[in-house]
Amino acid sequence: MKILAVGDIHMAGHCLDRLSPAGQADVLLLNGDLTNFGSAADADQVVQHARAVSPCVLAQFGNLDRPEVNDYLEAAGLNLHRQARLINDQICVIGVGGSNPTPFSTPSEFSEKRLLEFTKSGYDHARSLLETSTAVAKNKIPLILVSHTPPIGTRVDRLHDGTSVGSQAIRKFIEDSQPDLCVCGHIHEAAGSDYIGRTAIYNPGALINGGWLEIDIVNSELRATLHDSF
Repeated sequence: MKILAVGDIHMAGHCLDRLSPAGQADVLLLNGDLTNFGSAADADQVVQHARAVSPCVLAQFGNLDRPEVNDYLEAAGLNLHRQARLINDQICVIGVGGSNPTPFSTPSEFSEKRLLEFTKSGYDHARSLLETSTAVAKNKIPLILVSHTPPIGTRVDRLHDGTSVGSQAIRKFIEDSQPDLCVCGHIHEAAGSDYIGRTAIYNPGALINGGWLEIDIVNSELRATLHDSF
């Protein structure tokens, strides 16, 4: 199975068209900030480009998306926020959209307490899905956390001046639950990778800058490759 993950699209849906040469993905994850303070109609424009890359698109809103973007994704059956998806009995994905508070009062910001609640809601959903899956008895099913905001105190949450602005809640969840992989974004200049315990963390950066993550799953093992150009 091949999964592609991108974030911080900011209406640059046309850049998704350039992912096609990498091979059609089984799943395409859109990790927030689909728009710039945009509407459901704006988000739909991005989603239409995404559908050309993969038959399975899953997405969530970021802090720069208005709440109606979350409603649109839910109605379209694409939403990851506060949820989990078990895909082909091979991978389980949890989503957490929005961000912790910023100095800019963007449309979809939440307290750390709320972010932790969102993450636990997705994790509880994931455990429920895994408990009822017959595949779990046969194979390990890796767990991916897709969080728009990065965990605090990592290489992937720092501003240009070195200030760490990620989420305490996301870090606590990772420390406590140790998912196999965390895909984050939000801080464009912090594209890169890091670890918290055994959890690998990747921030592809803004899509328009060429950042995207390729995840291959073979025999229940994950292999993640960070790309900085199309």
